[in-house]
Amino acid sequence: MKTLVTLFRSNVREYGMLIALIVIMLFFQYQTEGILLKPINITNLVLQNSYIIVMAMGMLLIIVAGWIDLSVGSVAAFIGAIAAVLMVKLDVHWALTMLICLFIGGLVGVWQGYWVAYIKIPAFIVTLAGMLIFRGLTLLILQGEAVGPFPMEFQRLSTGFIPDFFHNEGFHITTVLIGVVLSVVLAVLDWRGRKNQQKYGFEVTPFYFFVLKNVFIIAAVMWLCYLMASYKGLPNVLVILFILIAGYAFVTSQTVIGRRIYAMGGNEKASRLSGVNTPRLLFGTFVNMGVLAALAGMIVTARLNTATPKTGVGFELDVIAACFIGGASASGGVGKVIGAVVGAFLIGVMNNGMSILGIGIDWQQAIKGFVLLLAVFFDVYNKNKSV
Repeated sequence: MKTLVTLFRSNVREYGMLIALIVIMLFFQYQTEGILLKPINITNLVLQNSYIIVMAMGMLLIIVAGWIDLSVGSVAAFIGAIAAVLMVKLDVHWALTMLICLFIGGLVGVWQGYWVAYIKIPAFIVTLAGMLIFRGLTLLILQGEAVGPFPMEFQRLSTGFIPDFFHNEGFHITTVLIGVVLSVVLAVLDWRGRKNQQKYGFEVTPFYFFVLKNVFIIAAVMWLCYLMASYKGLPNVLVILFILIAGYAFVTSQTVIGRRIYAMGGNEKASRLSGVNTPRLLFGTFVNMGVLAALAGMIVTARLNTATPKTGVGFELDVIAACFIGGASASGGVGKVIGAVVGAFLIGVMNNGMSILGIGIDWQQAIKGFVLLLAVFFDVYNKNKSV
Protein backbone atom coordinates (compact mmCIF):
# COMPACT_ATOMS: atom_id res chain seq x y z
CA MET A 1 0.00 0.00 0.00
CA LYS A 2 2.88 2.31 0.79
CA THR A 3 4.30 1.68 -2.68
CA LEU A 4 0.97 2.54 -4.29
CA VAL A 5 0.73 5.79 -2.33
CA THR A 6 4.29 6.73 -3.29
CA LEU A 7 3.59 5.84 -6.92
CA PHE A 8 0.46 7.98 -6.97
CA ARG A 9 2.25 10.96 -5.41
CA SER A 10 5.06 10.80 -7.96
CA ASN A 11 2.54 10.58 -10.83
CA VAL A 12 -0.19 12.77 -9.40
CA ARG A 13 -0.59 14.77 -12.62
CA GLU A 14 -1.00 11.63 -14.69
CA TYR A 15 -3.44 9.74 -12.46
CA GLY A 16 -5.23 12.54 -10.59
CA MET A 17 -7.39 13.78 -13.47
CA LEU A 18 -8.05 10.24 -14.69
CA ILE A 19 -9.44 9.35 -11.28
CA ALA A 20 -11.44 12.61 -11.29
CA LEU A 21 -12.88 11.69 -14.71
CA ILE A 22 -13.96 8.27 -13.46
CA VAL A 23 -15.55 9.76 -10.33
CA ILE A 24 -17.42 12.40 -12.35
CA MET A 25 -18.66 9.77 -14.82
CA LEU A 26 -19.93 7.58 -11.99
CA PHE A 27 -21.59 10.61 -10.36
CA PHE A 28 -23.46 11.61 -13.53
CA GLN A 29 -24.26 7.98 -14.33
CA TYR A 30 -26.05 7.79 -10.97
CA GLN A 31 -27.66 11.21 -11.22
CA THR A 32 -28.94 10.62 -14.76
CA GLU A 33 -30.24 7.15 -13.84
CA GLY A 34 -27.96 5.38 -16.30
CA ILE A 35 -28.47 7.66 -19.30
CA LEU A 36 -24.87 8.95 -19.39
CA LEU A 37 -23.27 5.61 -20.31
CA LYS A 38 -25.90 4.36 -22.72
CA PRO A 39 -24.35 3.47 -26.11
CA ILE A 40 -26.15 6.24 -27.99
CA ASN A 41 -25.06 8.85 -25.44
CA ILE A 42 -21.45 7.61 -25.44
CA THR A 43 -21.46 8.00 -29.23
CA ASN A 44 -22.89 11.51 -28.92
CA LEU A 45 -20.26 12.32 -26.29
CA VAL A 46 -17.48 11.31 -28.69
CA LEU A 47 -18.98 13.24 -31.61
CA GLN A 48 -19.61 16.36 -29.50
CA ASN A 49 -16.05 16.51 -28.18
CA SER A 50 -14.04 15.19 -31.12
CA TYR A 51 -13.07 18.62 -32.45
CA ILE A 52 -12.11 19.81 -28.95
CA ILE A 53 -9.79 16.80 -28.55
CA VAL A 54 -8.23 17.39 -31.98
CA MET A 55 -7.40 21.00 -31.12
CA ALA A 56 -6.34 20.14 -27.56
CA MET A 57 -3.43 18.07 -28.92
CA GLY A 58 -2.13 21.05 -30.87
CA MET A 59 -2.80 23.45 -28.01
CA LEU A 60 -0.89 21.19 -25.64
CA LEU A 61 2.31 21.60 -27.67
CA ILE A 62 1.92 25.38 -27.66
CA ILE A 63 1.27 25.47 -23.90
CA VAL A 64 4.19 23.11 -23.23
CA ALA A 65 6.34 25.47 -25.31
CA GLY A 66 5.30 28.26 -22.93
CA TRP A 67 2.70 30.09 -25.03
CA ILE A 68 -1.02 30.04 -25.81
CA ASP A 69 -3.36 30.35 -28.82
CA LEU A 70 -6.65 32.23 -28.44
CA SER A 71 -7.63 32.05 -32.10
CA VAL A 72 -8.44 28.34 -32.57
CA GLY A 73 -12.22 28.75 -32.39
CA SER A 74 -12.20 31.49 -35.01
CA VAL A 75 -9.77 29.56 -37.23
CA ALA A 76 -12.04 26.49 -37.06
CA ALA A 77 -15.03 28.65 -38.08
CA PHE A 78 -12.98 30.29 -40.86
CA ILE A 79 -11.93 26.93 -42.34
CA GLY A 80 -15.49 25.60 -42.02
CA ALA A 81 -16.75 28.62 -43.97
CA ILE A 82 -14.16 28.05 -46.72
CA ALA A 83 -15.09 24.36 -46.95
CA ALA A 84 -18.79 25.27 -47.23
CA VAL A 85 -18.24 27.82 -49.99
CA LEU A 86 -15.95 25.48 -51.95
CA MET A 87 -18.36 22.52 -51.84
CA VAL A 88 -21.75 24.25 -51.98
CA LYS A 89 -21.16 27.34 -54.08
CA LEU A 90 -18.15 26.38 -56.21
CA ASP A 91 -18.94 22.66 -56.49
CA VAL A 92 -15.39 21.56 -55.59
CA HIS A 93 -14.98 17.85 -54.81
CA TRP A 94 -15.13 17.12 -51.07
CA ALA A 95 -11.72 15.37 -50.98
CA LEU A 96 -9.98 18.25 -52.76
CA THR A 97 -11.81 20.66 -50.45
CA MET A 98 -10.38 18.92 -47.40
CA LEU A 99 -6.83 19.11 -48.77
CA ILE A 100 -7.24 22.80 -49.59
CA CYS A 101 -8.62 23.51 -46.11
CA LEU A 102 -5.77 21.70 -44.37
CA PHE A 103 -3.30 23.69 -46.48
CA ILE A 104 -5.02 26.98 -45.61
CA GLY A 105 -4.97 25.96 -41.93
CA GLY A 106 -1.22 25.48 -42.24
CA LEU A 107 -0.90 28.95 -43.80
CA VAL A 108 -2.82 30.41 -40.84
CA GLY A 109 -0.29 28.73 -38.55
CA VAL A 110 2.55 30.16 -40.67
CA TRP A 111 1.07 33.66 -40.35
CA GLN A 112 0.70 33.53 -36.57
CA GLY A 113 3.88 31.55 -35.94
CA TYR A 114 5.95 34.07 -37.89
CA TRP A 115 4.83 36.99 -35.71
CA VAL A 116 5.41 35.03 -32.48
CA ALA A 117 8.62 33.15 -33.30
CA TYR A 118 10.53 35.64 -35.44
CA ILE A 119 9.08 39.10 -34.77
CA LYS A 120 8.82 38.26 -31.04
CA ILE A 121 5.31 39.62 -30.51
CA PRO A 122 3.70 37.82 -27.54
CA ALA A 123 1.45 34.95 -28.64
CA PHE A 124 -1.38 36.31 -26.51
CA ILE A 125 -1.49 39.47 -28.63
CA VAL A 126 -0.94 37.75 -31.98
CA THR A 127 -3.63 35.12 -31.43
CA LEU A 128 -6.05 37.63 -29.90
CA ALA A 129 -5.67 39.60 -33.11
CA GLY A 130 -6.09 36.34 -35.04
CA MET A 131 -9.29 35.59 -33.17
CA LEU A 132 -10.74 38.90 -34.36
CA ILE A 133 -9.30 38.69 -37.89
CA PHE A 134 -10.53 35.18 -38.68
CA ARG A 135 -13.91 35.74 -37.07
CA GLY A 136 -14.31 38.79 -39.30
CA LEU A 137 -13.20 36.84 -42.38
CA THR A 138 -15.73 34.12 -41.51
CA LEU A 139 -18.52 36.69 -41.51
CA LEU A 140 -17.20 38.10 -44.78
CA ILE A 141 -17.04 34.71 -46.53
CA LEU A 142 -20.48 33.58 -45.36
CA GLN A 143 -22.05 37.03 -45.80
CA GLY A 144 -23.80 36.52 -42.48
CA GLU A 145 -25.68 33.46 -43.75
CA ALA A 146 -25.58 29.72 -43.05
CA VAL A 147 -24.20 27.68 -45.97
CA GLY A 148 -25.06 24.01 -46.51
CA PRO A 149 -25.92 21.15 -46.80
CA PHE A 150 -22.81 19.18 -47.80
CA PRO A 151 -22.14 15.99 -49.77
CA MET A 152 -22.82 12.82 -47.80
CA GLU A 153 -19.16 11.76 -48.11
CA PHE A 154 -18.05 14.91 -46.31
CA GLN A 155 -20.69 14.48 -43.61
CA ARG A 156 -19.35 11.00 -42.89
CA LEU A 157 -16.16 12.62 -41.59
CA SER A 158 -18.07 13.38 -38.39
CA THR A 159 -21.33 11.40 -38.52
CA GLY A 160 -20.31 8.20 -40.30
CA PHE A 161 -19.44 4.81 -38.77
CA ILE A 162 -16.99 2.15 -39.87
CA PRO A 163 -18.79 -0.70 -41.69
CA ASP A 164 -19.30 -4.13 -40.13
CA PHE A 165 -17.56 -6.56 -42.47
CA PHE A 166 -19.53 -9.44 -40.94
CA HIS A 167 -22.89 -7.78 -41.71
CA ASN A 168 -24.31 -8.89 -38.37
CA GLU A 169 -27.65 -7.40 -37.37
CA GLY A 170 -27.88 -5.74 -33.96
CA PHE A 171 -24.27 -6.14 -32.91
CA HIS A 172 -21.18 -4.70 -34.65
CA ILE A 173 -18.66 -7.58 -34.57
CA THR A 174 -15.94 -5.60 -36.38
CA THR A 175 -15.88 -3.07 -33.54
CA VAL A 176 -15.26 -5.83 -30.97
CA LEU A 177 -12.45 -7.29 -33.07
CA ILE A 178 -10.85 -3.85 -33.37
CA GLY A 179 -11.06 -3.58 -29.57
CA VAL A 180 -9.27 -6.94 -29.18
CA VAL A 181 -6.50 -5.94 -31.59
CA LEU A 182 -6.10 -2.54 -29.95
CA SER A 183 -5.92 -4.12 -26.48
CA VAL A 184 -3.19 -6.53 -27.59
CA VAL A 185 -1.20 -3.75 -29.27
CA LEU A 186 -1.41 -1.50 -26.18
CA ALA A 187 -0.31 -4.34 -23.86
CA VAL A 188 2.61 -5.32 -26.13
CA LEU A 189 3.80 -1.72 -26.47
CA ASP A 190 3.63 -1.22 -22.71
CA TRP A 191 5.55 -4.46 -22.14
CA ARG A 192 8.24 -3.46 -24.64
CA GLY A 193 8.53 -0.04 -23.03
CA ARG A 194 8.97 -1.65 -19.63
CA LYS A 195 11.65 -4.00 -20.96
CA ASN A 196 13.54 -1.11 -22.55
CA GLN A 197 13.45 0.83 -19.29
CA GLN A 198 14.85 -2.17 -17.43
CA LYS A 199 17.50 -2.70 -20.12
CA TYR A 200 18.89 0.80 -19.64
CA GLY A 201 18.64 0.75 -15.86
CA PHE A 202 15.64 3.02 -15.39
CA GLU A 203 13.31 2.51 -12.45
CA VAL A 204 10.06 0.77 -13.38
CA THR A 205 6.75 0.37 -11.58
CA PRO A 206 6.16 -2.84 -9.59
CA PHE A 207 5.11 -5.78 -11.76
CA TYR A 208 1.75 -6.18 -10.00
CA PHE A 209 0.95 -2.53 -10.75
CA PHE A 210 1.98 -3.04 -14.38
CA VAL A 211 -0.44 -5.99 -14.61
CA LEU A 212 -3.27 -4.11 -12.87
CA LYS A 213 -2.80 -1.08 -15.11
CA ASN A 214 -2.97 -3.16 -18.29
CA VAL A 215 -5.98 -5.14 -17.05
CA PHE A 216 -7.75 -1.85 -16.36
CA ILE A 217 -6.85 -0.42 -19.79
CA ILE A 218 -7.91 -3.56 -21.64
CA ALA A 219 -11.16 -3.73 -19.67
CA ALA A 220 -11.89 -0.06 -20.46
CA VAL A 221 -11.15 -0.50 -24.18
CA MET A 222 -13.27 -3.66 -24.48
CA TRP A 223 -16.11 -2.15 -22.47
CA LEU A 224 -16.14 0.93 -24.71
CA CYS A 225 -16.04 -1.20 -27.86
CA TYR A 226 -18.85 -3.40 -26.52
CA LEU A 227 -21.03 -0.35 -25.90
CA MET A 228 -20.25 1.00 -29.36
CA ALA A 229 -20.94 -2.40 -30.94
CA SER A 230 -24.36 -2.43 -29.28
CA TYR A 231 -25.28 0.73 -31.20
CA LYS A 232 -23.72 1.45 -34.61
CA GLY A 233 -20.06 0.63 -34.04
CA LEU A 234 -17.07 2.95 -33.97
CA PRO A 235 -17.63 6.43 -35.44
CA ASN A 236 -15.20 7.42 -38.20
CA VAL A 237 -14.07 10.39 -36.17
CA LEU A 238 -13.10 8.12 -33.26
CA VAL A 239 -10.75 6.21 -35.57
CA ILE A 240 -9.21 9.55 -36.58
CA LEU A 241 -8.81 10.43 -32.90
CA PHE A 242 -7.09 7.11 -32.14
CA ILE A 243 -4.57 7.74 -34.92
CA LEU A 244 -3.90 11.33 -33.84
CA ILE A 245 -3.58 10.46 -30.15
CA ALA A 246 -1.16 7.61 -30.88
CA GLY A 247 0.87 9.78 -33.26
CA TYR A 248 1.15 12.78 -30.96
CA ALA A 249 1.83 10.64 -27.89
CA PHE A 250 4.71 9.03 -29.81
CA VAL A 251 6.11 12.35 -31.06
CA THR A 252 6.02 14.00 -27.63
CA SER A 253 7.54 11.08 -25.72
CA GLN A 254 9.80 9.27 -28.18
CA THR A 255 11.24 11.82 -30.62
CA VAL A 256 13.91 14.53 -30.52
CA ILE A 257 11.39 17.18 -31.58
CA GLY A 258 9.12 16.29 -28.68
CA ARG A 259 11.94 16.46 -26.15
CA ARG A 260 13.08 19.80 -27.53
CA ILE A 261 9.59 21.29 -27.21
CA TYR A 262 9.50 20.30 -23.54
CA ALA A 263 13.02 21.65 -23.02
CA MET A 264 12.11 24.93 -24.70
CA GLY A 265 9.07 25.31 -22.47
CA GLY A 266 11.09 24.52 -19.37
CA ASN A 267 13.90 26.96 -20.15
CA GLU A 268 13.92 28.66 -23.53
CA LYS A 269 17.28 30.38 -23.06
CA ALA A 270 19.06 27.21 -21.98
CA SER A 271 17.58 25.32 -24.95
CA ARG A 272 18.76 27.98 -27.37
CA LEU A 273 22.27 27.97 -25.89
CA SER A 274 22.39 24.18 -26.19
CA GLY A 275 21.91 24.43 -29.94
CA VAL A 276 18.13 24.13 -30.33
CA ASN A 277 16.66 26.39 -33.02
CA THR A 278 13.89 27.63 -30.72
CA PRO A 279 12.28 30.10 -33.19
CA ARG A 280 11.88 27.39 -35.81
CA LEU A 281 10.55 24.94 -33.22
CA LEU A 282 8.01 27.47 -31.92
CA PHE A 283 7.05 28.35 -35.49
CA GLY A 284 6.37 24.65 -36.14
CA THR A 285 4.04 24.34 -33.14
CA PHE A 286 1.84 27.14 -34.51
CA VAL A 287 1.79 25.63 -38.01
CA ASN A 288 0.75 22.33 -36.42
CA MET A 289 -1.98 24.10 -34.46
CA GLY A 290 -3.30 25.72 -37.63
CA VAL A 291 -3.59 22.36 -39.41
CA LEU A 292 -5.36 20.74 -36.44
CA ALA A 293 -7.73 23.72 -36.10
CA ALA A 294 -8.55 23.28 -39.80
CA LEU A 295 -9.30 19.58 -39.28
CA ALA A 296 -11.45 20.40 -36.26
CA GLY A 297 -13.29 23.08 -38.25
CA MET A 298 -14.16 20.55 -40.94
CA ILE A 299 -15.27 17.97 -38.34
CA VAL A 300 -17.65 20.37 -36.59
CA THR A 301 -18.94 21.73 -39.91
CA ALA A 302 -19.58 18.20 -41.19
CA ARG A 303 -21.40 17.34 -37.96
CA LEU A 304 -23.67 20.39 -38.18
CA ASN A 305 -24.05 19.93 -41.97
CA THR A 306 -23.87 23.69 -42.29
CA ALA A 307 -21.37 26.51 -41.78
CA THR A 308 -22.57 29.45 -39.70
CA PRO A 309 -20.95 32.71 -38.56
CA LYS A 310 -21.29 31.63 -34.93
CA THR A 311 -19.50 28.29 -35.31
CA GLY A 312 -16.54 27.89 -32.95
CA VAL A 313 -17.52 30.60 -30.48
CA GLY A 314 -15.97 29.66 -27.12
CA PHE A 315 -14.06 26.65 -28.50
CA GLU A 316 -10.73 28.18 -27.48
CA LEU A 317 -11.86 28.26 -23.84
CA ASP A 318 -12.74 24.56 -23.80
CA VAL A 319 -9.52 23.63 -25.61
CA ILE A 320 -7.29 25.61 -23.25
CA ALA A 321 -9.23 24.34 -20.22
CA ALA A 322 -8.81 20.73 -21.42
CA CYS A 323 -5.03 21.13 -21.48
CA PHE A 324 -4.77 22.74 -18.05
CA ILE A 325 -7.27 20.38 -16.43
CA GLY A 326 -5.34 17.49 -18.00
CA GLY A 327 -2.15 18.47 -16.17
CA ALA A 328 -0.38 20.97 -18.44
CA SER A 329 1.53 23.64 -16.55
CA ALA A 330 0.66 27.30 -17.06
CA SER A 331 4.38 28.11 -17.04
CA GLY A 332 5.26 25.60 -19.77
CA GLY A 333 7.43 22.50 -19.97
CA VAL A 334 4.87 20.09 -18.46
CA GLY A 335 1.94 18.23 -19.96
CA LYS A 336 0.98 15.02 -21.75
CA VAL A 337 -1.19 14.25 -24.75
CA ILE A 338 -3.21 11.67 -22.80
CA GLY A 339 -3.75 14.25 -20.07
CA ALA A 340 -5.18 16.74 -22.58
CA VAL A 341 -7.50 14.04 -23.93
CA VAL A 342 -8.64 13.17 -20.40
CA GLY A 343 -9.19 16.87 -19.69
CA ALA A 344 -11.28 17.23 -22.86
CA PHE A 345 -13.42 14.23 -21.96
CA LEU A 346 -13.82 15.53 -18.40
CA ILE A 347 -15.22 18.80 -19.75
CA GLY A 348 -17.37 16.88 -22.23
CA VAL A 349 -18.80 14.60 -19.55
CA MET A 350 -19.58 17.61 -17.37
CA ASN A 351 -21.30 19.41 -20.25
CA ASN A 352 -23.25 16.32 -21.26
CA GLY A 353 -24.20 15.31 -17.72
CA MET A 354 -25.33 18.80 -16.72
CA SER A 355 -27.36 19.13 -19.93
CA ILE A 356 -29.14 15.82 -19.25
CA LEU A 357 -29.92 17.02 -15.72
CA GLY A 358 -31.36 20.26 -17.12
CA ILE A 359 -28.77 22.58 -15.56
CA GLY A 360 -28.74 25.94 -17.35
CA ILE A 361 -25.85 27.16 -19.49
CA ASP A 362 -25.17 29.91 -16.95
CA TRP A 363 -24.38 27.41 -14.19
CA GLN A 364 -22.52 25.16 -16.62
CA GLN A 365 -20.13 27.98 -17.49
CA ALA A 366 -19.64 28.89 -13.84
CA ILE A 367 -18.91 25.29 -12.81
CA LYS A 368 -16.42 24.79 -15.69
CA GLY A 369 -14.64 28.00 -14.70
CA PHE A 370 -14.38 26.83 -11.12
CA VAL A 371 -12.97 23.45 -12.20
CA LEU A 372 -10.37 25.21 -14.38
CA LEU A 373 -9.34 27.42 -11.47
CA LEU A 374 -8.95 24.36 -9.23
CA ALA A 375 -6.83 22.60 -11.86
CA VAL A 376 -4.41 25.53 -12.14
CA PHE A 377 -4.34 25.89 -8.33
CA PHE A 378 -3.45 22.19 -8.12
CA ASP A 379 -0.55 22.78 -10.53
CA VAL A 380 0.78 25.81 -8.62
CA TYR A 381 0.37 24.08 -5.25
CA ASN A 382 2.33 21.02 -6.32
CA LYS A 383 5.05 23.16 -7.89
CA ASN A 384 5.48 25.23 -4.72
CA LYS A 385 5.42 22.06 -2.61
CA SER A 386 8.26 20.51 -4.60
CA VAL A 387 10.49 23.59 -4.29
